Amino acid sequence: MDVGNLSEIYRYPVKSMAGERLTASEIGQAGLPGDRAWAVRDEVRGGIRGGKKIPALMQLSARYLAQPVAGRSTAAEITLPGGVRVSTVDDNINSLLSEALDHKVSLWPLVAPDLLDHYRRGAPDSEDFEQELREMFARTPDEPLPDLSVLPPELMEFESPPGTYFDAFPILLMSRQSLASMQSRQGSSRFDVRRFRPNLLVDVGEGGGDFPEQTWAGKRLQIGSVILRAEIACPRCAMTTHGFEDLPKDPTIMRALVRENGGNLGLYASIEQPGTVQSGDRVTVLG
Repeated sequence: MDVGNLSEIYRYPVKSMAGERLTASEIGQAGLPGDRAWAVRDEVRGGIRGGKKIPALMQLSARYLAQPVAGRSTAAEITLPGGVRVSTVDDNINSLLSEALDHKVSLWPLVAPDLLDHYRRGAPDSEDFEQELREMFARTPDEPLPDLSVLPPELMEFESPPGTYFDAFPILLMSRQSLASMQSRQGSSRFDVRRFRPNLLVDVGEGGGDFPEQTWAGKRLQIGSVILRAEIACPRCAMTTHGFEDLPKDPTIMRALVRENGGNLGLYASIEQPGTVQSGDRVTVLG
């Protein structure tokens, strides 16, 4: 059943930094080549960190100057606050990033999945596990926490599935209709796609429901020559509330997400059949 078309394609060379929009891309077993191929390590508390712990990362952006190679961390260009541009392989990259983030960090390419200590979570900010989760997911004391049992079990120990810098799965898919639904219900906020970092943004058109992609969980989707396994709705975290570029800091983003959609927005997916996608491709639910 055709349900819409692929509207926009995004990849993010460095975890939690703004990325780049594409017109077409290969998609392999590990997602888009070059997507989240770099990440920063917290040299104060340890562990790979993203915008949940170091929000200033969202003020930076990254792009590739050459086509990235699947499974490798091809050199990318980072734009720092003020417009200074620097390569991920620059000899001074760690000191430049630490100064820009006002926090001591180091930049890392992907390393082998069996180097487990590299991917292991760093020290928590709070000894109270529930409080730590509430800060990560920007939930108030009266709001429910996400159901973490639906996530890959290794995420309780590791920041990401070892061998990757993804939060959970290699593809995040969202619909324009879900963004529009949230915008209509919380008109004082800006539900801009940049807050939510999808890889694939689809346009379902009228009649698909308020959050159409969530109805596809557990099904197979075809986009271009790629077949995806729709996994779970994406539980949103504190990153969606931070300010960057022209978007203001806005905690009410999460209040609205929890109230209207259980704190979720978008759909995680894994890859059943690699292939290529391009803007305008039909999106088909295979069942």
